[in-house]
Amino acid sequence: MNGILKRLALVPLIAWLVATGGFFLLRLTPGGPFDRDRAPASAEVEAALRAKYHLDEPLHRQYLRCLGGWVVGDFGPSLKYRNHTVNDILAQSLPVSAVLGLLAGGVAFGIGIPVGAWGALRRGLWPDRLASMLAVVGICIPSFILGPVLVLVFGLQLAWLPPALWGSWENCILPVLALGLYFAARVSRLTREGMTDVLRSPFVRTARAKGLSPGAIVRRHALRGSLLPVAAYAGPMLADLLTGSFIVENLFQIPGTGVFFVNSFLNRDYPMMIALAVLYSVLLQGLNLASDLALRSLDPRVRHA
Repeated sequence: MNGILKRLALVPLIAWLVATGGFFLLRLTPGGPFDRDRAPASAEVEAALRAKYHLDEPLHRQYLRCLGGWVVGDFGPSLKYRNHTVNDILAQSLPVSAVLGLLAGGVAFGIGIPVGAWGALRRGLWPDRLASMLAVVGICIPSFILGPVLVLVFGLQLAWLPPALWGSWENCILPVLALGLYFAARVSRLTREGMTDVLRSPFVRTARAKGLSPGAIVRRHALRGSLLPVAAYAGPMLADLLTGSFIVENLFQIPGTGVFFVNSFLNRDYPMMIALAVLYSVLLQGLNLASDLALRSLDPRVRHA
């Protein structure tokens, strides 16, 4: 319990370090937030914009102003979407990315765990070779290649599903598959390796010697042990999924955080970039902690250690 409390106490410290590092690094890089405007701004207009967003102040005063907002969870106005605050944009876009990520995570676990277990239980036979081949193919084909293929085949040629946008359940299928199948392949490999190790362990041989049925061995022992590497991988995987894949969201024109991340990077939207970096760091820490807790519940050795 003390270790968990210490890790929770580190979350705001790491978030502050991420925000502070992002603040100074963004200010030190060449260029500015108003360099990509459609019409070149006059010196007076640019000076007025810099004054409006306090960019004309000394660097330490800008930092203290931003720090005061960070403490209360306010990241200020967006420099790209000038009629909206960063918090308003995240409140609208984060639920979309979260839904996309959770559905893709369901695909990853729902496909990866059964396929990996199926291959491990038939190790060396054709089902194992087929499952391994599918997993390798899934890992080798990234989402920015799989996504256009799915759009071309199912969205344009067959016209079975909408090729873009977000709204109905039909709009979810192609982006969820494009994002989730890659992670399903990784989960499949981890499940197969974990179950293979468990099936070779002495306590499984003892269970067989006692006359326990193969199905009972898999349900009570092998499946639980095979999920250990999956539980360790689940934290960073879910963090990636919940914050959204900017490639998939841009490809399917989904109004999630990935689109705003790309736009904020291209337009030097300092508050938005810092907010998204802090959001990712907090999610990564929280989900890693949840992953460790799941690992403790699955493996008594970790819990006692």
